[in-house]
Amino acid sequence: MLKKLALAVIAAAFGATMSFAADIKPVLLYDIGGKFDKSFNEAAHVGAERFSAETGVTYRDFEPSSETQYEQALKRFARRKADVIVAVGVGYSVAVRNVASQFPDVKFTVIDAIIDLPNVQSITFRENEGSFLVGMIAAMKTESSTVGFIGGMDIPLIRRFEHGYQQGINYVRDDIKLIENYVGTTPSAWNDPIKASEMARSQYARGVDIIFSAAGPSGLGVIQAAKDTGNLSIGVDSNQNHVAPGFVLTSMLKRVDLAVYMAMKEASDGSWQAGHRVMGLEEGGVDYAMDEHNKNMLTDAMKAALEEARQKIISGEIVVGDVAGSNSGH
Repeated sequence: MLKKLALAVIAAAFGATMSFAADIKPVLLYDIGGKFDKSFNEAAHVGAERFSAETGVTYRDFEPSSETQYEQALKRFARRKADVIVAVGVGYSVAVRNVASQFPDVKFTVIDAIIDLPNVQSITFRENEGSFLVGMIAAMKTESSTVGFIGGMDIPLIRRFEHGYQQGINYVRDDIKLIENYVGTTPSAWNDPIKASEMARSQYARGVDIIFSAAGPSGLGVIQAAKDTGNLSIGVDSNQNHVAPGFVLTSMLKRVDLAVYMAMKEASDGSWQAGHRVMGLEEGGVDYAMDEHNKNMLTDAMKAALEEARQKIISGEIVVGDVAGSNSGH
């Protein structure tokens, strides 16, 4: 009888533990552009899927069609007692600040913005460090000594990508010309691959042979232009090497997937904390992509130089400059 009772107590306790994990209600709110944008949002989706696969916990998500829906969506899920709401993109800054103050019992994680509230976790990246490495790759690979950069929305964070890229180029060679363009100054700049493609074609026509785009879904237009003109591109956020094999030199990985996964996992195991977390090379938050699609495009000497620079950045021997005020972005 005692043995049965003990087993019943253990089973009840185990059941309570299991239900605690299953009861968590995580939510993922994407930026404009859709979850399968092959870039920023898709990385977030991959992180949520990893969390769900590992824990068996289902999450809810929402794809806004405009920024006017950000605050509505946050309020709707907060009212439904979501445990953690992960909002990806600088566009959520104001909406998260407003809604988090109204729902102090709900945890909010915002990616690419810094909000100082007791129930908000802010995650930003040292994009300049990853961009430094792909700048080195461009400088080591260019044959025309002219490379390009195409940003999405002209905001401080995307300037941070360009700034790191320029420093990586200069670290290898100081005689390379950089041509830069930005798709626009409003959120629509993230979703205009046609305009980005036209800008890329113009750069290629001016002698550029490699373009790094930090433009979200607009960057797909840059990759298409590289393929059409027989030049090279560098992808961003997700690994985009597979989009046009042979025409994507590498991709600057921004591990939004890791940030989303960690936010949901910490909320489920009780270790979630408010505050600001920065993810750079040392934390595995940024990197360059190497896979079967581009492994033959980089020589062993190039890879060795990149690894040496990586270690010097992590140790502080190389300090990659930032752009003043660029603590938020896409």
